[in-house]
Amino acid sequence: MECTIHFTPNDKGNPPGKLADAELRFTGGILDGLRLIGFSVWERRGGNGFNVTFPARQYSINGERRSFALLRPIGNVEAQTRVRDAIVDAWRQYGTDSGTADATPGSNSTTTRDVGF
Repeated sequence: MECTIHFTPNDKGNPPGKLADAELRFTGGILDGLRLIGFSVWERRGGNGFNVTFPARQYSINGERRSFALLRPIGNVEAQTRVRDAIVDAWRQYGTDSGTADATPGSNSTTTRDVGF
């Protein structure tokens, strides 16, 4: 199974710090033709690198807002780290290809990066 990371840059700048939405598109295997949406790339506070948020569903209990992560590790948290690192690496490559390494690419288009995991 192959996976492609697809970015849609946040050219509106709202919310502040959000650089792009990301999704994983699968080819081959049982997930062929499907995509997993809901990832976001954020500028890390202090401007040192990037952070990736994973798909989650918000809900409320007794007026308190909570989040339920939709993509969870089975046992080893390293699986989430691999996905997060792949998205950050692809985002950096996207910035490099756009001539704006480690910054928000100045494009209204979408892009894809092949990832082998």
